[in-house]
Amino acid sequence: MTYAEIAAKLPAINASLNALAGTFLIAGMIAIKRERKEAHGMLMGAAFITSCVFLICYVAHKVMLYNMKGAMHTQFGGEGAWKLFYLGILISHIILAMAVPVLAIITIRHALAQRYEQHRKLAKITFPIWLYVSVTGVLVYFMLYVWFPHKGA
Repeated sequence: MTYAEIAAKLPAINASLNALAGTFLIAGMIAIKRERKEAHGMLMGAAFITSCVFLICYVAHKVMLYNMKGAMHTQFGGEGAWKLFYLGILISHIILAMAVPVLAIITIRHALAQRYEQHRKLAKITFPIWLYVSVTGVLVYFMLYVWFPHKGA
């Protein structure tokens, strides 16, 4: 497989990793609601690892794009209201995505240190942000590569 072929496959892989992380997050929330603490821990750990793999693949894709095209972004092909909608999703996704690693690490550390009250309080903030980032990551993929691909791509 060539460098360009790998670069072309990474967006779909990244979207799949985001979807998988979101699935683990939801399953982890269901597990804790059912008081299945060990399953909850495993599922949230899986969500964290999946998100870490996503981050590595995301950065790799950006580096590959830069090496091939001299730019690290993919142009959106939609216009008008769709472009405004896309930009709103993208901006909120990027801003919240920057917070997720910090929030997730602190939330996980509280759980590992058995500081469950702090863990619960922070998880009420971390979970919806992390889930939003996972879902909007998939949405951004579909908007960029499936529904509104740039005509010059």
